[in-house]
Amino acid sequence: MATSIYDFTLPRLDGSEESLAAYRGKVVLMVNTASECGFTSQYAGLETLYRKFKDRGFVVLGFPCNQFGNQEPGDAAAIGAFCQASYGVSFPMFAKIEVNGENTHPLYDYLKHAARGMLGTEAIKWNFTKFLVDRSGKVVERYASATRPQELAGAIEALLE
Repeated sequence: MATSIYDFTLPRLDGSEESLAAYRGKVVLMVNTASECGFTSQYAGLETLYRKFKDRGFVVLGFPCNQFGNQEPGDAAAIGAFCQASYGVSFPMFAKIEVNGENTHPLYDYLKHAARGMLGTEAIKWNFTKFLVDRSGKVVERYASATRPQELAGAIEALLE
């Protein structure tokens, strides 16, 4: 049974495996992403947050997912190229995963159980659902897709102090 995000290892877009223990001691924002979504422009806000706070121990981790309207159809190379060319994404991006259903990645089982959504539901409703994690690897808050990244600046700042 996982006790923090540090208990998980996932493949990056380049195929290498990375333990989330690499982010121990950082404030982390975990986001399920998609390249063809109405919220895709949030990549810009996520990148802004990352650049603003990264030197203070903050990181954004992106997890592409194709479960919502097939809005992430590309392979790892296409996803990486899109994120770089369209939004200058420099924060870590992981390989495509599932966040709901029988093939849900264990990380997302952990996140959804640690911070439930509206009315106590665990299911991810759409792309760009965000989980804010403190420096000890514990989930602090879950934010809906419609929550713009810039709205999280205060919560991130508080965890960085």
